Amino acid sequence: MTTRTAAERREQERLAYNANLAECPGHEVLAALSDKWVTLVVSALAEGPMRYAELSRTVAGASQKMLTQTLRKLERDGLVARRVTAAVPVRVDYELTGLGHELLPLQRAIKAWAETHIAQVHAARAVYDELKGGSTPKNPGVSPVVPVSC
Repeated sequence: MTTRTAAERREQERLAYNANLAECPGHEVLAALSDKWVTLVVSALAEGPMRYAELSRTVAGASQKMLTQTLRKLERDGLVARRVTAAVPVRVDYELTGLGHELLPLQRAIKAWAETHIAQVHAARAVYDELKGGSTPKNPGVSPVVPVSC
């Protein structure tokens, strides 16, 4: 059995809890929560239970396949509950679980930060693009600086 120094033990413990490492359990959750569709679906369900068609209208741009996959992922992760009501036709509602509701303040804080700092981000991008030769990457989903409340 090899003896490790205190520094080696600390380094091993630091690596064990580093969310940037693929082996870290936190990395898996962070990757799932940073998904665009996860964020939009959780935000949509913040107001209360919704049926699939209503969610589909609320989360504009999500294909049927993507919305279904996202809902299944959220249900598997314990953030969304799926409730089937026997009726004709069958009624299926989706709602946030307690765990899903705990995520809302974090999402709202990130959204508030983004809205507060969007002008600074756009200014930094403009400076960067100017320094790198004036080539601005074309992104059809991003418009120039226009303050909008989402």
